Amino acid sequence: MHRIILALIILLALQPLQAQTPAIPRLLPKVLNVYPHDAAAFTQGLLWDGGQLYESTGLYGESTLRRVEIATGETQDLLSLDERYFAEGLERVGDRLIQLTWKAGRAFVYDFASFELIDTIEYEGEGWGLCYDGRYLFMSDGSAYLSVRDARTFDLIVRAAVTYQGQLLPAQLLNELECVGEWIYANAWNTDFIFRIDKFTGVITALVDAAALLTDAERAALQPGSVLNGIAYNPESETFFITGKNWPKMFEVVFTEP
Repeated sequence: MHRIILALIILLALQPLQAQTPAIPRLLPKVLNVYPHDAAAFTQGLLWDGGQLYESTGLYGESTLRRVEIATGETQDLLSLDERYFAEGLERVGDRLIQLTWKAGRAFVYDFASFELIDTIEYEGEGWGLCYDGRYLFMSDGSAYLSVRDARTFDLIVRAAVTYQGQLLPAQLLNELECVGEWIYANAWNTDFIFRIDKFTGVITALVDAAALLTDAERAALQPGSVLNGIAYNPESETFFITGKNWPKMFEVVFTEP
């Protein structure tokens, strides 16, 4: 319970508005399956495609791009980044994979099938999360804004504010992203929450409370900084895969009202 209270304090300086506006829904992840996850993987970006997971892992000197077998958690293909780069969000656009970096101002573009590096894109600011809705890329950058980018050129189109009950979010909350229909799901960094954001308005329409996924004993065994991070959607089963940095488990879930 104390984690939920602390996370809400981090999320909001919103108390004045809560008395005037209706509360938004709080959703819970209903666990359908649990799979092994590499506890050495500092998960920054997660993508489901063609029956496999694609994962971007971070930290300087440890950043990778991976193709992962969901049932076993085993890495089928792995590309290690130069130690100068701290990898972040990951997304597929056509036959390309785009992987952000944290502070280097570069995104690496790979051939989807071979992981061959085919291009490098430069951008201003930090890179955090990335998702694609079939038309535009949405990118988080450590601020309370989402950048909308051209999927072909990566050019910035607009930066849009994300709000909770009419108030701008504090910075450094929007982390890993997943585009699903009209929504963007975003990990709230350093909390157990996932935001459901209306991609047209930037308004948070629901909070997913994932605090109960790990037991207290499992949390106690984690390294410092091993927070919830990583959302991938399977459109065929209409389920989500979620995990965390250095978590030993991957959860397949649906989001339900308690």
